[in-house]
Amino acid sequence: MPHVVGLGSDLCNIERIQSSLDRFGARFINRVFTEIEIARSERRVLTRAASYAKRFAAKEACSKALGTGFRRGVFMRDMGVINLPSGQPTLALTGGAALRLAEITPDGHTLDIHLTLTDDHPWAQAMVLITARAL
Repeated sequence: MPHVVGLGSDLCNIERIQSSLDRFGARFINRVFTEIEIARSERRVLTRAASYAKRFAAKEACSKALGTGFRRGVFMRDMGVINLPSGQPTLALTGGAALRLAEITPDGHTLDIHLTLTDDHPWAQAMVLITARAL
């Protein structure tokens, strides 16, 4: 039976993300988001800021679930929202986030990252649950 290793949530203001997009443009986007996230969000003409806000919230929630926040070598671009073939969102971790995930993995277990995203203007929300299951 899986057990909980980490839990994180975040609420993000879509208008705040829109302000960052307007003010900093590509500099903000490239500093925070992965190529996959950028491609997906840029296809959302009417909901571009909401798409970025959900992904921003996912990164914040994941950093909380990892137990580090954005410290100990964990950076925003280390966590990227991807979609499984079913369309279900999850996170792909690299760099310091992947190292932290390995640190918190109990011996003889593998970790699964569960992600849920939602938005209702002006808010975007993400919840991340990290569970361990025996190999």
